[in-house]
Amino acid sequence: MQFNIENMTCEGCVRGVSKAIQRVDPTAQVKADLATKKVEVSTELPRSAFLPALDEAGFTVSTE
Repeated sequence: MQFNIENMTCEGCVRGVSKAIQRVDPTAQVKADLATKKVEVSTELPRSAFLPALDEAGFTVSTE
């Protein structure tokens, strides 16, 4: 699945996003592209499982 995270602007943000995702699913594979602000996640869990964790960490997931 893919998330577009508009306020991911630096490597610290990439780490924060990755940590938020892996708190929900420690086995998730996370690949972030800072230039496009896209995060690709390989997991068995549904997309909706990650939205509260990302929001709590201060990241805005766009619907695009």
